[in-house]
Amino acid sequence: MSTSTELPPVEAAPAAAAVPVPLETRVAAQDFLIEEAHLLDQRRFPEWYALFTDDVVYVAPVRNTRRVGNSGVVEEIGHFDENKASLGLRVRKLGTDVGWAEDPPSITRRFITNVKVEWGDHPDELRVRSYLLLFRSRGDRGQYDLLSAERNDVLRSDASGFRIARRHVLLDQVSLGTKNLAIFL
Repeated sequence: MSTSTELPPVEAAPAAAAVPVPLETRVAAQDFLIEEAHLLDQRRFPEWYALFTDDVVYVAPVRNTRRVGNSGVVEEIGHFDENKASLGLRVRKLGTDVGWAEDPPSITRRFITNVKVEWGDHPDELRVRSYLLLFRSRGDRGQYDLLSAERNDVLRSDASGFRIARRHVLLDQVSLGTKNLAIFL
């Protein structure tokens, strides 16, 4: 895992958000997200879990069908609303024989694209928007699921590298085309 690689220091957030984030920092943030996706696809959940800050907020609100002019997102209701403790429970459960929703385990492949990096609200934070396309197959029937989403993350930098302080996942379906969300997005 390259999260401990030397990262360019996140400079103090400029007062104006219009000041672009240096290329080196943007590439480091994108590399971090790609490595995170790799950990999930390889089912290296304890290593993935270590990428979160202790105060992480990890949410996926639901969408609904609304008329033009309305957001179509219900922030108060979510597919999941996690913190560090609940993420840890989910990770530990996947390592036991009672994680039935993932037995047999899904085969997944995450594609991270359209990464946009901006200064965060604090000098050590970046706001990162990315698109996620997740391929998931299970069993031997040849069926698969595709999930598409926009993710908005807050990455916090410390001496060991980036950590995810906030993840907001907005799936692109009102009704999900998958049997469960026992996977991480």
